[in-house]
Amino acid sequence: MLTKFESKSNRVKGLAFHPHRPWILTSLHNGIIQLWDYRMGTLLDRFDEHDGPVRGVDFHHAQPLLVSGGDDYRIKVWDYKLRRCLFTLLGHLDYIRTVSFHGDYPWLVSASDDQTIRIWNWQSRSCVSVLTGHNHYVMCASFHPRDDLIVSASLDQTVRVWDITGLRKKTVRGAPSSGSSPSGMPLNELNVPGSSGASSVVSRVNADLFGGNDAVVKYVLEGHDRGVNWASFHPTLPLIISGADDRQVKLWRMNETKAWEVDTMRGHTNNVSCVVFHPKHELIISNSEDRSIRVWDISKRLGVQTFRRENDRFWILAAHPQQNLLAAGHDSGMIVFKLERERPACGSHADCMFYVKDKYLRMLEYSSGRDVPALSLRRTAPGNNLNASPVSLDLNIFNSSETNILLYSNLDGGTYELTALNVNSPASPLDSSDLKSGPAISAVFLARNRFAVLDKNRQVIFFF
Repeated sequence: MLTKFESKSNRVKGLAFHPHRPWILTSLHNGIIQLWDYRMGTLLDRFDEHDGPVRGVDFHHAQPLLVSGGDDYRIKVWDYKLRRCLFTLLGHLDYIRTVSFHGDYPWLVSASDDQTIRIWNWQSRSCVSVLTGHNHYVMCASFHPRDDLIVSASLDQTVRVWDITGLRKKTVRGAPSSGSSPSGMPLNELNVPGSSGASSVVSRVNADLFGGNDAVVKYVLEGHDRGVNWASFHPTLPLIISGADDRQVKLWRMNETKAWEVDTMRGHTNNVSCVVFHPKHELIISNSEDRSIRVWDISKRLGVQTFRRENDRFWILAAHPQQNLLAAGHDSGMIVFKLERERPACGSHADCMFYVKDKYLRMLEYSSGRDVPALSLRRTAPGNNLNASPVSLDLNIFNSSETNILLYSNLDGGTYELTALNVNSPASPLDSSDLKSGPAISAVFLARNRFAVLDKNRQVIFFF
């Protein structure tokens, strides 16, 4: 884990990255919402109008808006430029667990302990649909990034996928045109339920209490043995991931007619609080009340990394929609981090720079601009092993007759490999029968034919 920012605060229950600016929202158990600049490490603003814990927050992707939902049964929409609450949405009858904006339409979705999911039009400031069917607390709900679907997770041990095509056809006139945002539609382009006539009032009351037929259950995913705390859509593939109090992370696949369980990932030793797909890699990230964050390979369904805190339970995860950034909230604050370095291992000497890219050691000649692969990295592990690529590269500047390079990676707890290239033709490796490799914490050249390795017992070993 490469930590980029860390904050200390009350327990963090909700997190949201701004899609364009280096900002992150944190909602705290003491009722305060914090707006951080994680690049500068500064607190930009705080909002504290909620009465009680705030469990869900989200940024709008285009407007200067954020939404929050808390234990006071209230959803608040804020303008962070004006630094004030614009309005409050009332309707839920118990704690609100999550809130999130739709990517295209002027909607937001909320999940509540009152066993319902509500879809709101934030422009008309009204509830447009109530989704009923869960028979225990609804722990989370979110829109699909492209399709007219919602996924929800509940303590009734199920994950539900809801089809909201009917709601879209009824509420939004016309499909979104390319290059335009339906969330910027004027109100006269939206069918907002009116209040004229007794029948209209009765139908609205019935829909509010029992739900309408505009949003219907498409799939009910059963397989967890205890309450499900989180479920998320994959950003591009027809996959769903879920985490539950049975300490399991389950991967599900769906098509037009059915959804089924693909596999179960085990390893957490307490309730799984949150689970998300990595936006850039085929990875799953989960965190838990066992004080750990675990990273899973989607194709192998195996754990590839585990990060632990000594005392703090984890509650929430967030993935940046565009960048290789993740955030996790815990009992005493939150962290923004990357799973691996994005800056490649590199070293420069004379007219050449050597660097690692795509499982190759490459050579760039400054004078000619020639960039060629010099060596295939044979110790690179297949798949999504985040420790496989070298993290450091040391050139032997003491030897002018050969190009000797020490590569160090975190594979298998730390390994080094010594390779040699022809000085006149660096892209042609020398005979490697006498070259060395092995476990290490670090390795460095000391002289023309001498280097030192710090082994895992903290002993320095010299090689000649």
